[in-house]
Amino acid sequence: MLNHGFYRVSAACIQTEIADVKHNVEKMIEVAKRLEGQTQLLVFGELSLCGYSCQDLFYETLLQQACEQGLKTLCEQLPGNMLVAVGLPMRHEGKLYNTAAFIFQGKVLGFQAKTFLPGYNEFYERRWFSSAREIKNEMHEWQGEKIPFSNRLMIEDITTGAKVAAEICEDLWVSTPVSTNHFLRGANVVVNLSASDELIGKKAYREMLVRMQASKCAFGYVYASQGEYESTSDMLCCGHLMIADGSKLRVSTIDKTIVSSEIDLEKANKEREKFQTMSEEGSTQEALIVRIASTPVSVQPTYAISPTPFVPRSSRERCLEIMRIQSKALAMRLKKIHCRKAVIGISGGLDSTLALLITYQAFQQNQLDPKGIIAVTMPGFGTTDRTYQNALSMIREMGATLKEISIVEACKVHMKDIGHDINDHDVTYENVQARERTQILMDLANQEGGIVIGTGDLSEMALGFCTYNGDHMSMYAVNASIPKTLVRYLVNTYAHEFASEKLKQTLLDIMDTPVSPELLPPDESGQIVQKTEKTIGQYIYHDFFLYYFLRHHFTPEKIDLLAKLAFGEDKKTEIRETMKIFYRRFFAQQFKRNCVPDGIKVGSVSLSPRADWRMPSEASSRLWLEQIEEEDN
Repeated sequence: MLNHGFYRVSAACIQTEIADVKHNVEKMIEVAKRLEGQTQLLVFGELSLCGYSCQDLFYETLLQQACEQGLKTLCEQLPGNMLVAVGLPMRHEGKLYNTAAFIFQGKVLGFQAKTFLPGYNEFYERRWFSSAREIKNEMHEWQGEKIPFSNRLMIEDITTGAKVAAEICEDLWVSTPVSTNHFLRGANVVVNLSASDELIGKKAYREMLVRMQASKCAFGYVYASQGEYESTSDMLCCGHLMIADGSKLRVSTIDKTIVSSEIDLEKANKEREKFQTMSEEGSTQEALIVRIASTPVSVQPTYAISPTPFVPRSSRERCLEIMRIQSKALAMRLKKIHCRKAVIGISGGLDSTLALLITYQAFQQNQLDPKGIIAVTMPGFGTTDRTYQNALSMIREMGATLKEISIVEACKVHMKDIGHDINDHDVTYENVQARERTQILMDLANQEGGIVIGTGDLSEMALGFCTYNGDHMSMYAVNASIPKTLVRYLVNTYAHEFASEKLKQTLLDIMDTPVSPELLPPDESGQIVQKTEKTIGQYIYHDFFLYYFLRHHFTPEKIDLLAKLAFGEDKKTEIRETMKIFYRRFFAQQFKRNCVPDGIKVGSVSLSPRADWRMPSEASSRLWLEQIEEEDN
């Protein structure tokens, strides 16, 4: 795939000379030629050919004619393989309209007329223009051809899959924006030609409007406002340029004259496939579609790709929010079932650490004594002193009830009963320990009248890196939708923001400990031998794959591209090899996910078979693995 669904767009704010159309056209051509070969869609501001603040000059025949001539000049001189939207006043059947004209390969494709005309405060458009709702004949004769003149124009590029429509300034600010109807007609890119004024706090409000509309409608949004070179008699035009890709605001500035970024059309289309209620608002008039075929170009995202998409950029507030959701869900579960005790296995690893922190918070919310948290450490054949001491320290600092139950002798007896050689450190040797620990926790919960709190995380469930009916099972799984990278982030934030100094040092050491189930004996110096990431690859890669596979349903080819941009081209071999492990394990381990316990969903991705992910256990991974192999070759 040449562009992987990415569509490059630009917004520009020129140094407008009011009523000097030739000057403005020259500036537009300069901008377009500077971007030639670098963008597929270029958007200028509202009435940008003549200036938004012409006022009664809009009535002047000379200005109207100059705008039409300027439009012809743009057709002649703009780069061919670029869709351009410019603003101008246009006469149509005896009325004057505020319009956006789309130009491509030397032709005007159509005019989008403004629907909502402000006539309040500093705005007075109703004096000069008619609303698009007054249009009777939606075809306009231009240069010997009849082309659309409407408020339902859509330009469909059959090469890129872009379906571009326009709204003009106020059209976005009303209760049902024009772009909502564009969305219902199938548009996946909306441009806004604007002349918004700058007031205190208005920039943030515009950003909110654009992000909200682009997110609700799952499309890309390109916003270009006229700027400071408009008249300043009563207001200052903001020159605000924005590009939104769904909920992501890629660019937002009032200090630049040109901005560019990419819109992920595939992501937009997948959002619409998945979240079908988006388009359940009822039918609307069909679009007036003009189809074009641009020359194919290679497009990759130029914006930063985070290597940890599950991890929020902000720290303290988002950490509090995530942990509040986890702990509140557990607190309500305990309250609803009239339970005052919780049993949790503490290994000294990251996952059980987070689960204990969440359980402690839930007990605080329910005003329960933390002594009701039965924290159990269960040393086995692979337990190291480091993790053992960290588990003890953390339990004591949290004020939970400590129970220590060694599983060594019980496992020896069990392996003898089933005829397994204790020196054979195979999967049976490992799983015997995991299931013994789960049995202990379940039986203790029966004794105490409590529930077993699951510690496993989303990443482990995705890869099936858990023992079926061992650590796979619990009575409530608080980390069910928390991937490993996010577990680390939450524990780290808690350590620095909320923990006592002693607990902080313990948590930081737990974070520094290699991820391991500790089921194999340590080495001669007592160090961990069994390191999970040596076996299955780094979790930072797996979480990256998981996010784009489950959240956006991207192909391995596209995920590979994004991963190389996020981690660096020098990591491509490691990325590819880990990706093979990810898909093999993800498909092979669905049988475990089909019977997981209840667990709260926190973010946008979950693997619960009752909620987000339904898949047969026998599904084949062949299609996905074959595409990775093709990339290798």
